[in-house]
Amino acid sequence: METVRLTASQALVRFLENQYVSYIDMDGNEVEQKFVKGIFMLPGHGNVVGFCNGIEQELKDMVVYQGKNEQGMALAAVGFAKQMRRKQIFAATSSVGPGACNMVTAAATATANNIPVLILPGDIYASRQPDPVLQQMEQPHNLSISAHDAFQAVTKYWGRINRPEQIMTDMISAMRVLTDTANTGAVAISLPQDVQAEAYDYPVDFFQKRVWRIDRRPATKYAVEKAVEVIKNAKKPLLICGGGVRYAEAHKVFRQFAEDFGIAFGETQAGKSAIEWTHPLNLGGLGTTGGIAANKLAHEADVVIGVGTRYTDFTTASKWLYRTDAKFVNINPSEFQAYKMDATPVVADANEALSAIADELKKCGYHTDDAYAASVAAYRKEWWSEVERLDNCKYTGADSFTPEVNDANRACVEKFIADTGCDLCQTTVLGCINHEIDDDAIVCAAAGSLPGDMQSLWRARKINTYHMEYGYSCMGYEIASALGAKLACPEQEVYAMCGDGSFDMLHSELITSVQIGKKINVMLFDNASFGCINNLEVGQGNACICTEKNMLAEGVTNGIHTGKVMLIDYAAVGAAYGCKTYTVKTIDELKAAIADAKKQTVSTLIDIKVMPKTMSKGYENWWRVGVAEVSTKPEVQAARKAIEEHLYEARHY
Repeated sequence: METVRLTASQALVRFLENQYVSYIDMDGNEVEQKFVKGIFMLPGHGNVVGFCNGIEQELKDMVVYQGKNEQGMALAAVGFAKQMRRKQIFAATSSVGPGACNMVTAAATATANNIPVLILPGDIYASRQPDPVLQQMEQPHNLSISAHDAFQAVTKYWGRINRPEQIMTDMISAMRVLTDTANTGAVAISLPQDVQAEAYDYPVDFFQKRVWRIDRRPATKYAVEKAVEVIKNAKKPLLICGGGVRYAEAHKVFRQFAEDFGIAFGETQAGKSAIEWTHPLNLGGLGTTGGIAANKLAHEADVVIGVGTRYTDFTTASKWLYRTDAKFVNINPSEFQAYKMDATPVVADANEALSAIADELKKCGYHTDDAYAASVAAYRKEWWSEVERLDNCKYTGADSFTPEVNDANRACVEKFIADTGCDLCQTTVLGCINHEIDDDAIVCAAAGSLPGDMQSLWRARKINTYHMEYGYSCMGYEIASALGAKLACPEQEVYAMCGDGSFDMLHSELITSVQIGKKINVMLFDNASFGCINNLEVGQGNACICTEKNMLAEGVTNGIHTGKVMLIDYAAVGAAYGCKTYTVKTIDELKAAIADAKKQTVSTLIDIKVMPKTMSKGYENWWRVGVAEVSTKPEVQAARKAIEEHLYEARHY
């Protein structure tokens, strides 16, 4: 056996350089490409010596970027893989201790969304000779435990390289998981500092080019027959376009299936932009943050065909959205997902399953009727008329203006105007951005009120231009993911749709975007609050505790901030990083800023002050939250009663 003597770090980098994937794209073309595009790195004493030496000696085609925050750079890796539809990834490496633990949130974000990312944190010494080392957390009952064991709860595969030869078995398993369409997610391989530098005589063939096939799993004949039995009797069917449609490159097959049988579809956050918004069968966003069209049909549907969806509580409105007697057919490569909602499961690739089911439905002569088509058209007209109204909301004065969220905290609207001098409505701003940016521009978002607005209101004019992380709703994902999306699609403009709360929490990779010359655009919606959470808090009968960014009045200890609205100059923050920035207070100023931002070659930030309570409200929806069962407040008692009434109506599993 021919061998080569390398350190564990050198072997790891050499291995990653030789990993490829092959797959069939949406046009039916066979594609082969390198799987690991590069590495995000924040160096520290736990990786700057051993692992850096591996990079210096063995790096060939991969690129290495310096991160600014471990969570941020790992989220950028998640955003890249998501935009690449899981066909290419970045790795992220950090030092031990806090650097490693910072990536736990990013790993959870990846795993919750089934997005592949490779986490390579430095770890404590396997030999234990210098224990306790800098940043080591000791557990007296088990000295083999380190902080890195926390990754086990948030990854699809976890390993620790305690001997250099373990690189071989762990990395084969890592690649197996990273390319698994049914069970991919974060993979964390912890690298003890001493082992990174230890040498081993590796078999040369371990470093040969490996091509991992991202295959299309076919549907069994039995599963297809059972699915057809259910669907052929449907009078009011509903298709769900989940993220799996995009990851499986099933855009065209899904569209053809809907058209062939006249079945309308609603979009999940991950599935949105698989099909353009103008398609006559596209009912838009579905679920708790969905719109009138998809949710009305969901209430009526006798058969629901879920394609590549995990049925989160936002997609099902906490299992209240659908009739309790509705039947489900679930198409998913994951058995775990396919069996949800007591469904008829089709454990298969979306392309293969939809094609096989379509062949059999055509033999039956199945098609929805004219009455169904008329109701679909009516729902679309009703919804898009409502969207047009929301595009044009204007503040008309305290006595005549009714905010979309008209709750017990209504007075915050006029307070915001008085303290900031701004009276823009959030939905109007969003609509303007939607109309003004390029058709092929990518929008990234994750948390706050924007995901609710965007799932229902955003009109995607080109496929794969809507990039929403809502499996984990990770605040701070927005800007990091925009960098990742830009690395994936360098020729397209990328916009991070970000609230002030998320920007405050994490925007470090905006600096990286400037540093490496990858332009992104931050659309910063500042309503000086955690707006959607304030809506939830107040809407369930509670006071405004810690959800408004007002100054704290002297002597106040209950978390209710009643002072002046905080006036934060976010444009100045962006400018300090080297971005081209804009502050806008009118729609005309916003249009001018967007037009000028398109001309820039450096990252931009548009600071937009928007009134609270002017995001879109819920439509035909519900969401189960933990309202107090016992309370002295009548408002909380009423909210609890409403929860119990809806729960009685909902499916229980």
